Amino acid sequence: MKALITGGAGFIGSHLSEYLLEQGHQVFAVDDLSTGNIENILQLKTHPHFHYTIDTIMNVPVTAELVDRCDVVFHLAAAVGVKLIVESPVRTIETNIKGTEIILELANKKKKKVLITSTSEVYGKGKQLPFSEADDLVLGPTHKGRWSYACSKAIDEFLALAYWHEKRLPVVVTRLFNTVGPRQIGRYGMVLPTFVKQALSGVEMTVFGDGSQARCFAHVSDVVEALYRLSEKEEAVGQVFNIGSKEECTILNLAEKVKSMTASQSKIVFVPYDKAYEEGFEDMPRRVPDISRLQSLIEYGPAKNLEQIIQSVIDYQRALLEAPTDT
Repeated sequence: MKALITGGAGFIGSHLSEYLLEQGHQVFAVDDLSTGNIENILQLKTHPHFHYTIDTIMNVPVTAELVDRCDVVFHLAAAVGVKLIVESPVRTIETNIKGTEIILELANKKKKKVLITSTSEVYGKGKQLPFSEADDLVLGPTHKGRWSYACSKAIDEFLALAYWHEKRLPVVVTRLFNTVGPRQIGRYGMVLPTFVKQALSGVEMTVFGDGSQARCFAHVSDVVEALYRLSEKEEAVGQVFNIGSKEECTILNLAEKVKSMTASQSKIVFVPYDKAYEEGFEDMPRRVPDISRLQSLIEYGPAKNLEQIIQSVIDYQRALLEAPTDT
């Protein structure tokens, strides 16, 4: 199989590249490095089956050639992270919607299978837990930029499924829940790598809000395996799948676990949402996935528990801090 991964130098994209190469497939990665990092794929550059292009998927001639060369497209390229989304709503909307539109239009010419990576954010302010793929989506008001990401990804889903129903383009939609692991950075608001870096550096660990908001964290290795296995299942075409863990943890408890596991002396402090993001920022108190649909199709079960996930991030961040620097 020849696979195109948009956002291939990103956190998830680089792990997916590694996984597909291990399975004996060819990988074509494209990334504009706006949020991805070339260091994520340095170890792959000499692999005979790995090919990478530094460009934006908005460059249609380049993207068209890549899509044409591949059998399946894993569309991961997107604006990511709450901080980036709040600060750059125009970029968020344009990147997500225009980018997905280009990928679907190009893939449709020769009916190449496309896996669209969406997000648990599309559930918005929904209160029925756990979140099921058939649930109504409840988004906040348009004057709050925080919801632009959820809306743009929901439109991606509508567009992808429309291509399936109207044009018979084989698409699969996946909603990822808080995927974490090595190579993820805290620059755009990702909570676990931020906590780990703060704890290892001995600085204050900043919990936004009161820390009671709960999330379910899944290790990136479990997520990329699920993406690959879905790409192989014809029964997945035209469907939406939650991918994540059901192990729930509050953000305050996560900070306490990180502090304990790093033996850090850092103080945990609370930062109001208005100060962390923007005035009137709204967050979801709980985000728990129903993964029964995924389990019934591919017998999915996360292999790593929360402690193992945290430890993998600690090991990665510690190695970065201890690595020799160029002088």
